[in-house]
Amino acid sequence: MIFHLDHRIYFPDPAKAEPDGLLAVGGDLSPERLKLAYQKGIFPWFNEDDPILWYSPHERCVIFPEQIKLSTSMKKFMRSGQLKVTKNKAFVQVIKN
Repeated sequence: MIFHLDHRIYFPDPAKAEPDGLLAVGGDLSPERLKLAYQKGIFPWFNEDDPILWYSPHERCVIFPEQIKLSTSMKKFMRSGQLKVTKNKAFVQVIKN
């Protein structure tokens, strides 16, 4: 069943998503809605001028950091200073791009 979202900040139970993961259509990309979506394992997929589609896929990729095996070249790249990891920065730019 595909749910239609309005101005209220809520999401239906992700277990009710379609087999392809599509859960809902509509709503907006406000920080409040995005935060709630990501907390529930839901993410938006959209194109300009199209309604926002909200997905909650049943299968997930889980990465356990302690189990990652980095190649020698990746370790070298990470030490090179070319990579910068941040959090809670440039929210609007990330969403727009």
